[in-house]
Amino acid sequence: MNQYLLSVCAVDGEPAPSGEAMQKIYRDVNTVNREIKAAGAWVFGGGLHSHDSATVVQAKNGEVMTTDGPFAEGKEYIGGFWVIKCEDLDAALKWASKATIACAAPVEVRPFQDDSEG
Repeated sequence: MNQYLLSVCAVDGEPAPSGEAMQKIYRDVNTVNREIKAAGAWVFGGGLHSHDSATVVQAKNGEVMTTDGPFAEGKEYIGGFWVIKCEDLDAALKWASKATIACAAPVEVRPFQDDSEG
């Protein structure tokens, strides 16, 4: 079984969904979560706080420093994610299709490196 990261993409500055729309998104995402779990594809998943709550930890010149995040300066950021396991990319894309509809946001799919890739 291969593992895939399904990242929910958000754009800073876009209007947030209304309270009612957000409640529908929560219900729809919970439905997809139950489907993924029932299929045995669930590894882990969750929503993230706003990107401005991030802290960056990095080693620089032999010292470990912490700074307010996010690390990448840009309009796009990860709003949440799933880690799933399935046979192949086509299967992962099917889950991503359900996920993008449920969360009303783009979903990026990336495979994890397998252990033999080092």
